[in-house]
Amino acid sequence: METTVDLGHGIRQRQRVMVAPVTDSSEDARLVSAARAGDRAAFGQLYDRYARMVHGIVLARAPQTEVDDLVQDVFLFALRRLHTLREPAAFGGWLAMIARNRALDYHRHAQAAAELPEDIAGQDSAEAEAKMVLAVIRSLPEAYRETLILRLVEGMTGPEIAERTGLTPASVRVNLHRGMKLLREKLGERR
Repeated sequence: METTVDLGHGIRQRQRVMVAPVTDSSEDARLVSAARAGDRAAFGQLYDRYARMVHGIVLARAPQTEVDDLVQDVFLFALRRLHTLREPAAFGGWLAMIARNRALDYHRHAQAAAELPEDIAGQDSAEAEAKMVLAVIRSLPEAYRETLILRLVEGMTGPEIAERTGLTPASVRVNLHRGMKLLREKLGERR
C-alpha cells in the first residue's frame, strides 16, 4: 500500500507501507519455543515479524550506513541468547532492548569518521532533504526519536509499535504526538 507522510511545513514523503497484523504474543511464544528447539524457520518468522522494528530502533541511534549490519548483528545475538529469555511472550520487548544496546555499543566502539559534505557526495535534493529530516529526528529525545522513526520510516502503526516494543499504546500515542510537534517546530526553525 502507498501512503504519503506529512512531516509538516510542506514536507511530504511518499512511502510504500506493508501493513502487517499486530503480533500475537502467544504466537511469538510458540515461535520462540520452536526456535529454542532448533527450528530455524520459526526464528525466520520472528525475523520477518520484527525486522522493521529493529531497523527503526537502530536507525534512530546509529549512522545510516551501519544500520543493516547492526540489524543482522541484533538478530544473530538474539538467536545465540534466545535460551536466556525468561518469558517467550516478551520476545518483542527483549529484542527491542537488544537493538538499543547494540546501537549504543556501536558508538562506544566506532572510530570517528568524517562524512563528505552534501554538495560533494552527489546527493539529489530529495535525498539531501530526507537526510536533513532524519538528522532532525535524531536530535529529538530518545523516546520521540524511536517512535517517530518506527512510524514515519518503517511505516509501523501505533498499535504495532506498542505490541512489538513492549510500550503501552498510550505511551506510543503520547510519544508520537509530542515527537511530531517537536519535529515540526525544529523543521520550522531550519526554514
